[in-house]
Formats: sequence, C-alpha cells, structure tokens
Amino acid sequence: MTDSQALQGVRVLDLTRVLAGPFCGQILGDLGAEVIKIERPGVGDDGRMYGFSALKDKDGNPTRESAFYLTANRNKKSITCNLSKPEGQDLVRRLVAECDVLIENYKVGNLQRYGLDYDSLKEINPRLIYCSITGYGQTGPMAPKPGYDGLFQATGGMMAVTGIPAGQPGAGPLKAGPSLVDVFTGHNAALAILGALNQRHTTGQGQYIDVALLDCSVAMVSHIMQDFLVSGNPPPRLGNGGNGGGPADLINCADGIIYITAGTDEHWRLLTELMARPDLFDDPRFNTNPKRGTNRNELVAIINQWSMGWKAAELLAALDGIGLPAARYNELPDVWEDEQVQHRNLKVTVPHPTAGEVTMIASPLAYMSGSPVTYTAPPTIGQHTEELLGEGLLNLSAEEIGQLRDAGII
Repeated sequence: MTDSQALQGVRVLDLTRVLAGPFCGQILGDLGAEVIKIERPGVGDDGRMYGFSALKDKDGNPTRESAFYLTANRNKKSITCNLSKPEGQDLVRRLVAECDVLIENYKVGNLQRYGLDYDSLKEINPRLIYCSITGYGQTGPMAPKPGYDGLFQATGGMMAVTGIPAGQPGAGPLKAGPSLVDVFTGHNAALAILGALNQRHTTGQGQYIDVALLDCSVAMVSHIMQDFLVSGNPPPRLGNGGNGGGPADLINCADGIIYITAGTDEHWRLLTELMARPDLFDDPRFNTNPKRGTNRNELVAIINQWSMGWKAAELLAALDGIGLPAARYNELPDVWEDEQVQHRNLKVTVPHPTAGEVTMIASPLAYMSGSPVTYTAPPTIGQHTEELLGEGLLNLSAEEIGQLRDAGII
C-alpha cells in the first residue's frame, strides 16, 4: 500500500462471507482502506469451499483457497474470532473502537443477540459507519429469510428478460452465468459507504446502511424495467440481441463468431453498403430501428448468410474500417489473448503465503492517476491474527493471545 491511495487511513472491519459482502470489502481495500476480515476459527469464510477449483500450494497440494474466495478477498487481512463467545464479542468491540466502517451480512437480528448491532456499537464509536448486507433488507415480511444470488435473479426480473426469445427452441428464463446480483450489491454497498464517509467529514457522525440484494436485483434491470414502467408492457426476451439500436447480435463467420452493434441508422446504412445490399436500407421491413427490432430474426438471418463468407478477423477489420462497432466473441482462454485486455493489464500476479504466487483478475479501479491500486493476495484463514491482536492494533500480550487461542476464541 502507498500513502497516495484514496482510502488510506480508513480502517474497515469485514464480518461478511461468500460474495456480495466480501466484494464490498475488496473494493474498499482496492482503494487503500485497511480491511480486517473476521473469520470463524478453523472454518473461515464459507466461500473458501465454493466453486470448482482451489489454489494449490507450492508442492502442488490443494489448499482451502478456492477460486471463488480469491475473487473477492484481496487487499485484506484475516483474523479468526468466535463471535458466539463473550470473549470473541469483546474482541470485536475493541476492534470497532479502532475502525471507521463495519460491514456484515448476517441474517437480520443475529448480531443483535451478541450485542454487535449498530445501536450497541455506535455507543462505543459514534463515528462508525455500519453497513448491513442482507437478502431482503432489514424490514418487511421476508426480512428474516436468507437469500442467494440466483433467488434474486429470479425474483427481481433479471431472468424474466434473459434467455432465448419466445417461439425459439429452448425459450424461457435463464440465469446469468456470473453472480451478478451479488457483485452489483457489493458495488452499491461500497458506494453507500463512500458517501457516508464523505458525509462524516461534515457531521462527525457515522450512520447505519441497509443494503438488500432484492433492492439491487430490481434496480439492475434498469432501462428494461423502466420500459415496463413507462409502457405497461413486459419487453420480450432478446436472447443475444441488443437492447437499443440494431441490428445488434452475435453473427457467425466462417471460422468464428463476432458481435455487431449497428446502433444508429447511419451504422445500418454503412453495414448495408459493406454487404453490397443497399436495398436493405430502404426495405420497409428494416428502414427504422423499431422495425429492425420487430423483424430482428429475419434480419439477422440475412446478415448471417452474408457473414459466413468472411473470416472473423477479416470481417472485424472491415467493420472497423467503416466505423461500425464490433467485437470478437471470446471463450474464457481467448479473453487473456486479447490485445486490449493484455494492454490494460487485466490479469495480475502477486505473492501468496502458501502457493508462492496467485494470479487474479485486476481491479477495474486501477487507473486512478492520483491513487493507483496496489495488490496483496487474499489472506489465508487467520493469517494476521497475532499481528492485529498484538502490537499491530490491540496490543494484547503473547500470553493473552495464547489463552484466547487455547479457549477456541481465535
């Protein structure tokens, strides 16, 4: 970390697990905050066991550092603490006195049982910004229920507008591959915390923030949901079709797939000229954007018949030459061969305490000229317990730390 980072001097206590909460903490860590992650002794973040793959140690043996965990926990320090024990609760209170922000994603009311809710902790630290991330929010009939990303893609409308269009084979709702509601919620929580930190400069007081995956899942349907609110008509699923001007869709070439977006009438005119089909520009089926949307299946079929005569690289070059937006479709291995991805340094490799090193997706916040992002690897379980409970923060003696460990508190 450098002294020039945007959140340098801000200390965050991260009591979150799995993805949405940890993603919020990681964003703050990327911006330079000191993020202290609290994990259950011997178990750790539930996300450590999620997903398909795990990091291997220097000898090639599997570790408990799952790829799922690695994606949301860089730039943090980890300590273990048993929150169900009074001694563990006391440690959290002592840490809260030294922190600016607390993030948690326990079920509604769970931390109140331990005296670790906002009303209790603001008595210790009135400047504390306390952010709760839950599935359904802190109020309402469903507030006590647990929730995960897929539930909210279903409930909030995302699946309703995602998937193969009606009338085609396999038509129906479809979940997005990544856990988009979790990621979007993590970003919104981080944004709310940044706003609260800024307001604290004026008021000197912290505040409570209630962020719900449900709320975020509805908001992220964005312009498609707004279309429904304006018209009263649910927009159709478009499959791979764009949501604005068109034609916009995946197009097949002789040796691969590309995506084109002819988003304006001028783009459409240029495409018809490249196709040597200027007649299509004035064709009554396609001569306005709404018509190109209504008749998109017929139009895309015409374009595909033409594009199959091209190699993908050659067609991309031709489209670029006329100023029409287009991109190659990439499988995951291909992403890292993309010259712009490489130029932007979207993959970073950093030292790791057990694996030697770990390669991660770079932060999209990296290009801040006055406060660049730096990276530390996601911590192993309790990696910084002795450091932070000792001289690093709470100044407990080695004997006190040993007693806490022997009692199963840390």
